[in-house]
Amino acid sequence: MSDETRVQYEVGDGIALLTINRPDKLNALDGDTIETLDRLIEAAGEDPAVGVLIITGAGDKAFVAGADIRELSERTPLDGSAYARRGQAVFTRLETIGKPSIAAVNGYALGGGLELALACTLRIASDKARLGLPETTLGIIPGYGGTQRLSRLVGRGRALELIMTGEPIDAQEALKIGLVNRVVPPSDLLATARSLAGVMRLRGPVALRCALEAVHRGLEMSQSDGLALEAALFGLTCASEDMREGTRAFLEKRKPTFRGR
Repeated sequence: MSDETRVQYEVGDGIALLTINRPDKLNALDGDTIETLDRLIEAAGEDPAVGVLIITGAGDKAFVAGADIRELSERTPLDGSAYARRGQAVFTRLETIGKPSIAAVNGYALGGGLELALACTLRIASDKARLGLPETTLGIIPGYGGTQRLSRLVGRGRALELIMTGEPIDAQEALKIGLVNRVVPPSDLLATARSLAGVMRLRGPVALRCALEAVHRGLEMSQSDGLALEAALFGLTCASEDMREGTRAFLEKRKPTFRGR
């Protein structure tokens, strides 16, 4: 399969849709797919026509059912760490790209698939979805950020339960513990993701970028340091053309036209 078809990429109405396209392998993430995904995430980040990213999987069975096990089985102690760090770098790029992203979880999101979804800003799940980190059943641990992002999202106790048992949970349980933001029927999944992306696309791009930075960096700080970061970023938004346009539009009772600067 060529790089161009491993991840399908289309842009419309300010939204980039990335579809992991290995349905015969349940959209498993092999090395070539990771590299293609990285290239397309970078392209979406640099494209001024893109305001929001949506990531999903081809077919109706899987979002991404983990790493490619055959490829994984060949890892040695010498290259295992580098393998994990490469995946982490790609997902960190997605998380810190400065544009919101939505994982449209259409089926199994296991291992690296759940780690990909965790790197997105928001997660919408089909009511048929199953989510989990089964790495311990293979004698390894999550390596693409799962131990870190999951515990920050759902708390240490629930994260440890999912990691230690390796057992997946259904979409409703994921919603209950805060792992996903919404659960919808499969037929409504992409439409719901597009609708939510459409709302965010109308907000000020500078504000979105600063809000993402405030939350992500602030979680690594004390509250007092996080508040100082928030104030500094608030000041930056006050210096933007978007801020002047947004406040002027409000006062003039019209919709703003943001330009991302």
